[in-house]
Amino acid sequence: MDTQLANSELVVLEPASLSRIASLCGPLNEHIEQLEQHFGVRISHRGNKFSIRGEIHSRQVTAHLLKQLYDKADKELTVNDIYLSLQQSSIEDSNRGVEEQVEIKTKQKKVKAQGKRQCSYIRNMQRYDLNLVFGPAGTGKTYLAVAKAIEILEYGEVDRLILVRPAVEAGENLGFLPGDLSQKIDPYLKPVYDALHEFIGTDKANRFIENGTIEIAPLA
Repeated sequence: MDTQLANSELVVLEPASLSRIASLCGPLNEHIEQLEQHFGVRISHRGNKFSIRGEIHSRQVTAHLLKQLYDKADKELTVNDIYLSLQQSSIEDSNRGVEEQVEIKTKQKKVKAQGKRQCSYIRNMQRYDLNLVFGPAGTGKTYLAVAKAIEILEYGEVDRLILVRPAVEAGENLGFLPGDLSQKIDPYLKPVYDALHEFIGTDKANRFIENGTIEIAPLA
């Protein structure tokens, strides 16, 4: 599938009306720019067909709000109208996030998403084979990735896991660290081991590593 198509959502606004579309978009597309900046998406349109590009949850919320605004666009919409609609949309989305718990279920433990970004991360792991994630230390990137890996292993979606983590920081060299190779790389792999022990227990984790079901590989 084309990556651009996979990361876009098409919204057809009915009934087609040039005056409503003009009211929705605003002078020089300023209303559309408000939506783009608020949700972190890109919106393009041809007539009453609007294409939204961005993260899946942001696209869905933007599409929902576009339809709501279009229903009100029989009168001229103002910047303040858009602002109030954005605030209401944020409140509704926050409430939905509390009700719709996004979680990873391993046999030993359930992990619930904390906040919108973790919700988005888990949803994307459920939908896509490849996800690129960046963020500060301690935000759950490795923890959630290992949790998802254990979930799909336990439920038979895969037969084997290879967990890879960088074994050096920028500017460092393994040759200048003390100890043998294991002693050099284990501190970098500790978050992976800690997560494994939490989700399947130390004994089972060691057994899986010994029989090759799980391989933990340093990237250096």
